[in-house]
Amino acid sequence: MPTTVLDAPTLETLIAASVAAPSIHNTQPWRFRLDAPTLTLEIRAVADRGLRHTDPSGRALHISVGCALFNLRVAIAHHGWEPVTRLLPRPEEPDLLATVRLGGSARSSTSVPLLYEAVWRRHSSRFPFSDRQVPTSVLAELAEAAQAEGAVLDVPEPMEVDRLLRLTGQAEQRNTADTDRAVESRRWVHAPNPNSLGMPPEAIGPQDFRERIPMRDFGAHRRPAGLAARPFEKRPSVVVLSTLHDRRADWLRAGEALEHVLLVATGHGVRASLLHQALEWPDLREQLADGRRAHPQMVVRLGYGPEGPASPRRSARQALTD
Repeated sequence: MPTTVLDAPTLETLIAASVAAPSIHNTQPWRFRLDAPTLTLEIRAVADRGLRHTDPSGRALHISVGCALFNLRVAIAHHGWEPVTRLLPRPEEPDLLATVRLGGSARSSTSVPLLYEAVWRRHSSRFPFSDRQVPTSVLAELAEAAQAEGAVLDVPEPMEVDRLLRLTGQAEQRNTADTDRAVESRRWVHAPNPNSLGMPPEAIGPQDFRERIPMRDFGAHRRPAGLAARPFEKRPSVVVLSTLHDRRADWLRAGEALEHVLLVATGHGVRASLLHQALEWPDLREQLADGRRAHPQMVVRLGYGPEGPASPRRSARQALTD
């Protein structure tokens, strides 16, 4: 049974679990505040960590916060409370993206311990995967995880995978040629710093010398001493996460669904990297949808391979405000 008091160590653990979530370019565009009388945690967007050129609508920022929100829900349930979530609770405060109140005793769930354990192990791997295919049973479980959060996870046929990768490649070429986006991307790649934002160069990973899987090179970092080129898997496993609508609340739900999928994948030993490039260009995002009613929110590459280095995170105390 949870206590009615949230002590400081438990609060820090909850926030640490939340900030372990993925975010575009590891911008970690969130901050947290505890309303102690109501035992409610607020998650607010941090505008100056948004990507003005890459993500002008803030869609990717909302997805990032949605991922952090799901981790927070899992951690709260793990510690015995029922997470009571509200998305966009105050229209007059657009930066307040969600609140989570620590309710009564959490409902019993066999999945919470597994998800909570995966929170601390999950991180993206931008390295080559083996040609071992992800089992159908695991893909079905990932689809169920997305559905539980109000999203749809599609598993495309090989010819459709080829089309998705071509669109991703087109987007990567555009991003590299766009000066504003290249500069914006480049400033998030640096050695670890006291704020623990952005990505260390070693976490970027190599490029695919076959150029079949267009890995983001974060602003044309190709130099003689820059990114190495290596062969990637010949038959990549790719899935597409979509939502029926395309509003701010849907973007947050897409983030929750994405993180649920990634945690379940982590529990099965499946690595993941996010192929977001084509979603950053409206015309290419429309082509990703290919006439379907659903709105694509993320393209995810799945497989088995090296874990790769993790990007650093800010501490719980840095992410908390009074």
